[in-house]
Amino acid sequence: MSGVLSNLLENFLHRRVLRRWAQSADAAPATDLESLRSLRSRARGLRRNLDRVIHEADHRLALPVIGSNAIRKPFGTDWAWRPEMWKGPMPVPGFSGVPGKAEIGPGTTLFHDCRRSELTARQIRNTREADIAPFGLRMDVFRFDGSFLSLVLELPPEAALGLRLRHLIRCDVIVEMEKPLEIFARLNIKHGPNVEQIVRELPLNEEEVMVEFDLAYSKINEKRVERLWVDLIFEGPEMNQIILRDVTFSRRPRADL
Repeated sequence: MSGVLSNLLENFLHRRVLRRWAQSADAAPATDLESLRSLRSRARGLRRNLDRVIHEADHRLALPVIGSNAIRKPFGTDWAWRPEMWKGPMPVPGFSGVPGKAEIGPGTTLFHDCRRSELTARQIRNTREADIAPFGLRMDVFRFDGSFLSLVLELPPEAALGLRLRHLIRCDVIVEMEKPLEIFARLNIKHGPNVEQIVRELPLNEEEVMVEFDLAYSKINEKRVERLWVDLIFEGPEMNQIILRDVTFSRRPRADL
């Protein structure tokens, strides 16, 4: 109840202040110079604080909303998902000297085989107008004496639920790099004792960076699908900065012919 009364009082005072300043603005042309000088000083002091509030509000409200699950979905999509790394803040936002196997977020693990790690990984806040995901992942790779660098994303159980050979699984990526490199996406499907793997190269020169995995060309046992995960494999990452602004997955049945 006290909160309701406080809000009512605050709204009442706010309307009263607005009305008072509106009256001062209307009367300004006829106000004597001494009073006008005092009014101007008070108005400027008020404007400084108002400008600070507006500036901070415009900045924060322009950012993608934390926790947002807005995803571009192809027609017919029956499942879509964004990993938590790109959706909400991580308890530990950054790592330096990342070891050979490091879980940097829920279901997100970084792998490499360097003898000496000169790799950092940090979650960053997306601020561009084009960004939909609230957060991104930045990797800075300096000297790299290993043979592979991969980011493994564990898909949730819903991705495997009702999975059929007629499904297409799509991976969309928004990526920035200091210098060109190749990125491959490998879909892994565990069905029974077997693991089916499908590899696609991300078309980094295309306007829309995405790959689709057509399960019709796989040999999965639909009745025994247990789990799915995707490896993003970075070829030749040395002395490069890689920013994954967004990573999303979706699934849809292939159109009947």
